[in-house]
Amino acid sequence: MGIERIGQLLGTALCCVAFQAGAVPMSFSGSSGALAASATFDIVGGQLVVVLSNTSAADALVPTDVLTGLFFNIVGNPLLSRTSVISNGPTFLNGAQYNPAGTVVGGEYAYVNSLSQYGANSGISNSGLGIFGPADLFPGANLQGPASPDGVQYGLTSAGDNPTTGNSAMLSNALTRNSVTVSLGSLPAGFSLSSISNITFQYGTALSEGHFSGGGGGGTGTSIPEPQTVALLGLGALLAGLGRRRRRR
Repeated sequence: MGIERIGQLLGTALCCVAFQAGAVPMSFSGSSGALAASATFDIVGGQLVVVLSNTSAADALVPTDVLTGLFFNIVGNPLLSRTSVISNGPTFLNGAQYNPAGTVVGGEYAYVNSLSQYGANSGISNSGLGIFGPADLFPGANLQGPASPDGVQYGLTSAGDNPTTGNSAMLSNALTRNSVTVSLGSLPAGFSLSSISNITFQYGTALSEGHFSGGGGGGTGTSIPEPQTVALLGLGALLAGLGRRRRRR
């Protein structure tokens, strides 16, 4: 079998594998003034994994600088199960580290579906926002404050945050820099990341305190291919090209 034929078969096989895998991460981002945020959705081990990040380079000084919620729409409005929320950065209280990165913070975060908020039916938040209650919490200990999503506790400060600065509400509440990973289970059969849309990032402790959209609302919504898939497809194309060069000679 010639090199060209091998390359063609390899490319075809890899395309089939990529199609069967069905999921490449979807990343959405948005900004408003000094505020900036991103959310990446992926399917890992049969679960919807969401990495929510406050990407601003500015120092977070007041609660309205804290990213507290993410709203998104899923076609069909499926009710997903709450699996876990893990901090990707350290949590600070009164300017000192309170929890290390990798802490289970699910007891401070909630998830609900069947919403009608910002054109979205699903939401995740560490603050009540008049929407989320104690029955909506993820598994995990109550790390600070009432046993209910409330205030800015365990909200996300900016990537550029100085944990020793800020007003009293900032210093007296445990705040995570600058990202968490949220896992949701019970995905319906045939679930696709393409069914997710209408991304909105929420700040502060009330819906009126600031929000902006990601994806189609001024941010960017992009599909990020897995590096190994790109590399292997490139190898197939290279082999096919070498085969054509050899045949011309």
